[in-house]
Amino acid sequence: MLLADVSLGDLLWSILAVFFFFMYLMILFSVIADLFRNHEMSGFVKAIWVLALLFFPLVSLLIYLVVNNDGMAKRSMAQAQDAQKQMDAYVRSTAGAGGTPAEQIAKAKELLDSGAIDQAEYDALKAKALA
Repeated sequence: MLLADVSLGDLLWSILAVFFFFMYLMILFSVIADLFRNHEMSGFVKAIWVLALLFFPLVSLLIYLVVNNDGMAKRSMAQAQDAQKQMDAYVRSTAGAGGTPAEQIAKAKELLDSGAIDQAEYDALKAKALA
């Protein structure tokens, strides 16, 4: 089959088929991820769902989405909130300056006393801490 033998209709149907197959895979992966994220479901029930997804893919996928849609949303939101908390903690721990303004001024005073910075730099750090 040459490229000249492919019509626009064939090309559009192929693109549509690839799109729906990709969409199916994304939903399947999200259902499988939700299965392993669900701590209320026993391992035996999870195994049954995985087998059902293997042998009756479309039907079992739709049934799982209908039966567990609220739980999927709650678990997904909980995971997103946990990831956000971890990211916030990481950013706070690596932010550098950190601490209260009084702690920042005390650090700047120690640097001034040790001679690492001069009075102008100390005043700038103090103003920044108080801002």
